[in-house]
Amino acid sequence: MLNPARVDAAIDLAYGALIVLSIGLIATLDTMVGLAFGVGVFSSYVLHVVWKMARFDPDWMTKAVEQTVGETVEKQVEDLQTQVEETVGETVEEQVEDVQTQVEETVEQTVGETVEKQVEDVQTQVEAVNERINRRPREDELEEIIEESVEDESEA
Repeated sequence: MLNPARVDAAIDLAYGALIVLSIGLIATLDTMVGLAFGVGVFSSYVLHVVWKMARFDPDWMTKAVEQTVGETVEKQVEDLQTQVEETVGETVEEQVEDVQTQVEETVEQTVGETVEKQVEDVQTQVEAVNERINRRPREDELEEIIEESVEDESEA
C-alpha cells in the first residue's frame, strides 16, 4: 500500500518539475507556448492544492472565509463606530449648549421677575411703615398736645 504523505510529496515534486519545464520552454522555445504550458501547470497545481486542503481539512475554506469576512466586518464596524462617536459627540455638545443657553435665559428671567416682585413688596411695606410714622405726632407736637391737655384739666 502507498503512503499518502509520500504520494503527496511525489505529486508536489512532479508539479515543481512541470513548472521548471515551463520556464525552460519559455526560455528556449516560443514564449507563447511556454506561457501557455506554464499557465496550465500553475492552474492545475492550484486545483491540486485546493483538493488537498479540502481532503485534509474540510473546514479550511469555511475558516478562511469566516476569518476574512470577520476581519472586514470588524474594520468596518470600527470605522463606523468612530464616525458615530464623532457625530453623536458633536450633536450632544450642540444640544447641551442649546439647553444651557435656554436654562440660563429662563433662570435669569425667573430670578429677575421674582426679585422685582419681592422688591416691590418690600417697597410697599416700607411705604406703609412711613405712612404710619407720618401719622404719629412728632416730639414738638406731643409737647403741645400734653400742654393743652394739662391746661384743659387745670381749667376744669
